[in-house]
Amino acid sequence: MTMKLFLYDTLSGEKLEFKPLNSGKVTMYLCGPTVYNYAHIGNARPAVVFDLLGRLLRQNYELVFARNITDIDDKINAAAIESNKSISEITEVYIEAYNTDMAAIGVKSPDIEPRATEHIGEMIIMIEKLIDAGNAYQAEGHVLFEVSTYSEYGSLSKRDLSEMMAGARVEVASYKKSAHDFILWKPSTPELPGWDSPWGRGRPGWHLECSAMIKKHLGTTIDIHAGGQDLVFPHHENEIAQSTCAHQGKTFSRYWLHNGFLSIDNTKMSKSLGNVSLVRDLLKDHSGEVIRLALLTAHYRQPLEWSSKTLVAAKKMLDRIYGALRDIRVSPQKIANTKVPTIILEALSNDLNTPMAMAEVFSLAKKLNKTLDNNEREDIAAQIYASGKILGLFEKDANEWFSQIAQCKYSEGEIENLIAQRDEARLIKDFNKADQIRDQLLDEGISIEDTSAGVRWHFDR
Repeated sequence: MTMKLFLYDTLSGEKLEFKPLNSGKVTMYLCGPTVYNYAHIGNARPAVVFDLLGRLLRQNYELVFARNITDIDDKINAAAIESNKSISEITEVYIEAYNTDMAAIGVKSPDIEPRATEHIGEMIIMIEKLIDAGNAYQAEGHVLFEVSTYSEYGSLSKRDLSEMMAGARVEVASYKKSAHDFILWKPSTPELPGWDSPWGRGRPGWHLECSAMIKKHLGTTIDIHAGGQDLVFPHHENEIAQSTCAHQGKTFSRYWLHNGFLSIDNTKMSKSLGNVSLVRDLLKDHSGEVIRLALLTAHYRQPLEWSSKTLVAAKKMLDRIYGALRDIRVSPQKIANTKVPTIILEALSNDLNTPMAMAEVFSLAKKLNKTLDNNEREDIAAQIYASGKILGLFEKDANEWFSQIAQCKYSEGEIENLIAQRDEARLIKDFNKADQIRDQLLDEGISIEDTSAGVRWHFDR
């Protein structure tokens, strides 16, 4: 029997039972990166969160998962002009860097990775449909969506259009009927990239890109549309308006999922504020699994305060779990044949409750440390590894996880010898010497843990 999956839908404002449009098959779209710079840890949060959802969905469904690349954008254009390079020279570097960095933190490649520049024809067709339907208009080389023609505008972000219009304080561009009308197509000057269209040489508006790519690759109506909370308005609101109107009122996405902000000192992380931590820089000092777990420690819809302490805490959590798994050999076949514990699946199926899921993994690790029965130990270890297949964690060999001797002045043999000396000191009740050895190891970032299965050690760095 398939376990029920519940997801919080931003549009309805409720946690709903997930039921795909077509039984057994799910379509999901995640707004991907705008590739003009390296990915920061805030960019990585939606990639990790919805990679986890994808892994969970694949347990019971055939999933078609698309994550786009925005490779035409004013910031990309500015970077190209500044560096005297073509936009493709800029974007190719950062597309490769993004995918490399995401793979390093356990994010699997999407089934489809459409690029905006490869879908200009589809965008032009959608604009023509919107003009014909009376939802868009031409003005001064631009084509704009007329927001007032879509009565449900504001439903996703819970904003009232009449109040927004009354409260508008921005100067309205000469080519706009209303301040809230948004650009579908805009003219390009000679130095900017552009494509021929019925409205002259130009380029698409950002919001239009996703709608056109979704239509081509996933269909008129998709099951799940995901992204960061910052995209709710105006990006996703505008996507709904233009897609619904272009497709004769058909539902655009049946579920809308958004992850919370990532912040530093209670301030949203963003390139514009300069308070970013690049994923590739973090990977110089931290394992990809540490970064991934750090992003999953808070529930995905909640804000996540990011700091060096976040990473230290995640490292300690993984050390505890790998410490329990240490010296237990489990065959890949046994892991493949082991079911993820129901209690962990229940936690993840409850709107991706990763804190609860990790608490249950720790319960397994604690149980593993207590038992001396080899068969039971192997069974529990297999359950932890099987859970990791969904979480994207515990994918290393436990002994390999602790092989960080290069950071320490002691070899592994010397560490084991010091621990043996400490054991001898404890036996003869020379607790001062035992404590000195513990402190000696702690100075090198090595923690030791006394368990029923013996003394285990791990690095805290």
